[in-house]
Amino acid sequence: MTVRHPAVAGQFYPSTEMQVRAEIEAAFRSPLGPGEVPRVARDGKRSIVGAVVPHAGWMYSGPVAAHVYAALARDGFPETFIIIGPNHHGAGAPVATTTMDFTTPLGAATIDQEVVGRLGHIVVDDPTPHRFEHSIEVQIPFLQYLSEEVRFVPISMSAQDPQTAAETAAEIRDAVAGKDVVILASSDMSHYVPAEVARRKDMAVIDKVLALDAPAVYDEVSRLSVSMCGYGPVMTMIMACGAPAPSCSSMSAPVTWPPCARSSVMPASW
Repeated sequence: MTVRHPAVAGQFYPSTEMQVRAEIEAAFRSPLGPGEVPRVARDGKRSIVGAVVPHAGWMYSGPVAAHVYAALARDGFPETFIIIGPNHHGAGAPVATTTMDFTTPLGAATIDQEVVGRLGHIVVDDPTPHRFEHSIEVQIPFLQYLSEEVRFVPISMSAQDPQTAAETAAEIRDAVAGKDVVILASSDMSHYVPAEVARRKDMAVIDKVLALDAPAVYDEVSRLSVSMCGYGPVMTMIMACGAPAPSCSSMSAPVTWPPCARSSVMPASW
């Protein structure tokens, strides 16, 4: 079977196994990270079903991403990860998965062909959006570092409107029925603005994420002109995890708050 080879190794993250492992460990141990390298709990509670994780170059976002992966390790890994990221290049289908396994400097990560086979209406099989996209690729080595066997489904979104997000979320929910999964929404927040502006705008959006209010995420991004690249994946994750409307905001969402950035994970029931 044809595989997807790394597109941004050596750019967004290192290109050799030794360097990848060293940088991941540094992210975990960073003052902005969780402080230690975690191990996946075999008897974890498996309470987490969704998370938002950044995808900038590891030198910028690695310690923040490490908070999410540390929380997932403590909670125990699922059978499959669904990783939803924005399509930065705009090529290919508006919402696309692929049957191609991904390779990174840490080896191969396997596509969950059963889940992919249950998709196909909104989320179509099209490798084109994935060919050069970094938002999903940069997450894979973190998972591979923590587990020798990684099974996942990549979903790339160039269409990020609320209706597409809702339809994609519904299709994901049907596709993963009966399976133990975690849905990761890959997104950075504000780009190229002063820190105080980023904090004000980003917190307005983050508050809606923590309230599990997907429509309000879109409203805040639009109202404040937040240059958040993955608001569609975030909305999709929230709704696919069972929170389609503000009325679901009673679900809890523990967060970590490093000095300069934020990462969040969402425990819930399907």
